[in-house]
Amino acid sequence: MEILRSIPELERLRGPLFLAIGVFDGVHRGHQAVISTSADHAAASNGTPVVVTFDPHPEKVLRPQAAPHLLSATEHKIALIRALGVEHLLIITFDKQFAATEPEDFVQKLVIQSKPLQEICVGHEWSFGKNRRGNLDLLKKLGAKFNFDVVGIPPVKINGAVVSSTAIREAIEKGDLAKAAEMLGREYTILGTVTRGDNLGKKIGFPTANLSAHSEQFPPNGVYVAEARIDGELYRGVINLGIRPTVSIGKSERVLEIHLFDFNRDIYGHDVEVRFLKFLRSEKKFQDLDTLVQQIRQDVEQARQLR
Repeated sequence: MEILRSIPELERLRGPLFLAIGVFDGVHRGHQAVISTSADHAAASNGTPVVVTFDPHPEKVLRPQAAPHLLSATEHKIALIRALGVEHLLIITFDKQFAATEPEDFVQKLVIQSKPLQEICVGHEWSFGKNRRGNLDLLKKLGAKFNFDVVGIPPVKINGAVVSSTAIREAIEKGDLAKAAEMLGREYTILGTVTRGDNLGKKIGFPTANLSAHSEQFPPNGVYVAEARIDGELYRGVINLGIRPTVSIGKSERVLEIHLFDFNRDIYGHDVEVRFLKFLRSEKKFQDLDTLVQQIRQDVEQARQLR
C-alpha cells in the first residue's frame, strides 16, 4: 500500500480518482462500506480508488480535553486499512491550521490535484471544514459545481443498532466484546508498543511485555486469555489489565501487560497487536506476593486449556 502525506501527491496518480474520505477510527463495518463502495465504483470505471483520512483524530486537536479514547491510533488504522486491500492511502495532517480551512477550499484543493476527480464517497453524517460547516448537502452542491459525483453511504445497522465508533467504544468499555466485534466486523484488538517495566513478572517467573497503547480504548480491568501478533506471528498468552493493586500501591495508572506462552525474545520497541479472547477474572488485591503468584499460575493453566 502506498501512503501519501499531502493533497498535491494526488496529482501523480492515474485518474479518474475515487476518494473515500473519513476519520475511519476503528475501520468498522460502516467505514468498510464507504471504502468498499468507492473501490467498486473505481473498478467499474477503470479508475484509481484512494482512501483519505486524518492524523491525529480531529477531536485531539479541536477538543483535546474531551477527546475520546481511540479504537485505532494512526499506525493501527493504517494496518487495518492495508488489510482491506487498499492500494493508496492519503493521510492528511490535522492541525489547527487545517481545521480553519473552509470546506469549499478543501474540496477545491482535491479537485485541482486530481486528474480528474470522479467521485467522493463519505458516510451519511460526515462533516468537514471550518466549524464543521461542510456536510453531505454542501458536498453535493460542490460536486455539481466541479463536475464530480458524490455518494453518501447510509448507516449500517447490526440488530437494529447503528454501527458507530461511539457505540463500539461504549461496548468495549462495558466489556461487551462480542457486540464490539459484530460492529467492527472483526475481533477488537489493541496495538501497543512494548516498553520497559519494573521486570517484576520476570522475577516471579512470569515475564510480561508492557504495552503503551496510544490512547486506544481499554475494556474493563481484569485478566484475559489473549492472542498477540508480533512481526506477523501469532502467540497465545494472558493479559493483565489494571492498576496492579498488590504490587503498585497508591498508583492509579492502568497498565496493559501480557505474558506470552513459551516465548523468550527481546521485543522492546516492537509493536504488538493484542486480541482479547476470553475474560477470566476481575483484578483484585492479594494479601501478599506469594498468593498473587499462585493465582497467576492458575490463570495461566486455565488459559492454556482453552482453545
